[in-house]
Parts: sequence; structure tokens; C-alpha cells
Amino acid sequence: MKILVINCGSSSLKFRLLEMDNEEVLVKGLCERIGSKFGHFRYEPENAERLERDVDLPDHDAAVKMVIDTLISEDHGVIDSVDEISAVGHRIVHGGDKFSHAECLTPDVIAEIEECSALAPIHNPVNLMGIRACQKYMPTTHMVGVFDTAFHHTLPEEAYLYGIPYEYYKKYKIRRYGFHGMSHEYVSRRTAEVMGVPYDRCKQIICHLGNGASITAVRNGESVDTSMGYTPLEGIIMGTRSGSIDPEIINVIAKKEDLDTQGVMDILNNKSGVYGLSDFLSSDVRDLSTAYGKNDPNAIRALNTYVYSIVKYIGSYVTVLGGVDSISFTAGIGEHSSLIRKLVCEKLYYLGVKLNDVANDNANGETLISLPDSRISVYVIPTDEELAIARQTKERLEAYGSGKNYE
Repeated sequence: MKILVINCGSSSLKFRLLEMDNEEVLVKGLCERIGSKFGHFRYEPENAERLERDVDLPDHDAAVKMVIDTLISEDHGVIDSVDEISAVGHRIVHGGDKFSHAECLTPDVIAEIEECSALAPIHNPVNLMGIRACQKYMPTTHMVGVFDTAFHHTLPEEAYLYGIPYEYYKKYKIRRYGFHGMSHEYVSRRTAEVMGVPYDRCKQIICHLGNGASITAVRNGESVDTSMGYTPLEGIIMGTRSGSIDPEIINVIAKKEDLDTQGVMDILNNKSGVYGLSDFLSSDVRDLSTAYGKNDPNAIRALNTYVYSIVKYIGSYVTVLGGVDSISFTAGIGEHSSLIRKLVCEKLYYLGVKLNDVANDNANGETLISLPDSRISVYVIPTDEELAIARQTKERLEAYGSGKNYE
């Protein structure tokens, strides 16, 4: 069974074609700067030469067509026809409270995704563009939606409700949804495999640290709390996002800076986080880490506050879980920043965390970075959201059956 994974961003499209009988990657790639005459296309077959070129990519439709045309092209193709593809798995950022697992993309499901666009106005509309383009160019192929919020549907009521009038939840579905679900599910499952323990019998904390970041408490294979909330703005400090703040701050900034609500939200989403804390030195932890090593006060302030916010969530989730067996770092910062991992783990010494500095400094791929006598095992586990999407697509397709009469 071959599955094509499509992951649409606002100006990008990541894709991967997998043979799911052995989970072999046949080809992967990326379309960048979509919406521009100066787009870029990268196509990396597993057993052939890489193709890379600048192209005109006016929209996501053009990007999808370029991917499909290249997949079946005489010079660079890895399949003879799109009919060889059993299904396309689409990443959908927000499924609201409707979807707790992957779904075949019927007209009714697509309509529900459109309704959820108000909850993810930057992401869901472009996810839908990718779906419609694939339907256009692959009209007989199964389409499956895999939801970033689905993994967090196991949150108990006390974890997903906010301390606001309950009628707002009933009327407007204002609640914690959580994000990065595919990453948290993949990494928590993989961590259990690496530890050699049953997935349904361990307590884990997963730190997905990228420009956007979230931390999740996983008990026996289920998400029981997560740092992002109604939107991806809540939680720990991030690259340019503030993370959780006193809501009254919005009112104060609006009045002091003569801004409307949208203006303040732009600041909280795009000019805050380590970027704002470093006095706009950089939003990239790599730059800040270099400056930190040179004792730059702006970098020190930003990274110390960033690490503090991470440690607060980890500590609270140890309480939520009633203890923890493992902590895993993943995503761009989590996988590649030995400094951030070290600063976090140093503050967790009271829990019995003992970092192996040599392993941490040389971590490459899946790595145990704690010492043998550490009370909690600490890992670096690279995430693989595309593989998680492909697995859920295959599972949903097999559960549904082979017929496409779901319209």
C-alpha cells in the first residue's frame, strides 16, 4: 500500500510518498514560497538523484500539481500512475471537538473542517486548499484527514475546561484543544519502544520544542494534559509567541500603545517570546545560544526565562501524572540544542534527573542522555509527523474498507 502524505503550511507544502508494507520512504520533498513567482521545489527520491529548482508557485493547487506530475514523470518519477497511490493523508491542524481520530474526507467531514477554520484561521484554510487540489488531480484516490488536535481528545474535563462561565464552552466550544498531537503521539509511542516498556503502562512527558512549542503529559498512551490551549498561543514561551500571560495585559498594552485587540494579538504572536525578551536580538534559539555563550545579557534573559517556563510545565505535569518514567525532547530545538536540554535538566535535579553531558553534547538521532542512575530516563527522540500521518491514514483506510463509496 502506497500512501502520499501532504502537509500544507501557509506558504509551503511538505510531501512524502511511502510504501507502507515496510514503511519505506520512496520520495520526500518540499514546495516553498508558495504564492510567489520565486517559489522553490525540492524533490528527494530514495534511490535517485535529488531534484531542486526555482519555480513559479502561484498557489497550493500549482504546488500539488507539480508534486503529482513529478511523481509520475518519465525522468524523475517513482511510480507509473497516481492509481498506484492507495490514499493521500492530509495534515489538518484543527479538528475542534469533532474528530478524535483520522477520518475519510467526505463532503460532511470537509464541511466540519471548514467550520473549524475560525479556530485555526492561518492553518485550516490552507489544509483545505491541499485537499481540494488533490481531489482535483487524483479524483479516484482516497483522501484521509489526520488531525493535530485528535491525540488530545483524551484530556479529562478538568484539564480542558477554563475558569470562565461554562455557557461559553457550551455555546462556543471554548476549551483547551492542544496541538502538535501527531508529534506527541509518535514520540511518546517511540519512547516507550526504546525504553522497552508497554506503551499503555508508562508515564511520559514530551517536550516538543520548535519555534512553536508544547509540552504534553502522557499516561498509559493517552494525553492527559498539554500546554497549548484554545489556540497555539497558550503555554510555554516560544520563538515569537508570548505563551501564557495574565489576560489583563492585553487591555493594558491596548490602552498604553493605542492598539486594537488585533494589534495586541499581533504583538503576542509575532513580536514576543524569546524574540521580544531578547530585545529583538533573534527568535532563533541557535543565535541566542551563541550570544548566551558570549554572556550577552539579552540572550541570557531570554533563554533563562524560556527554560524557566519549560521547567514549570514539566514540574506541574509530574504532579498531574503522579510521577514520571521518562522525559523526551523533540522537534528543532529539542533535538538539536544541547544547551537548552542541559539548562532544563539541571533544574530537574530535585526529581533525580542526572544528565549524561557527553551523551547530551553528542546526541544524534535517538539518544538516551541521562545517566544510568538517573531516577527519570531522559531521551532525545526525533519526531516524524509525516510517518505518523501515513500510519493513521493506513489504519483508517483498513478500518473503513476498500470501497470509496463514502461520499
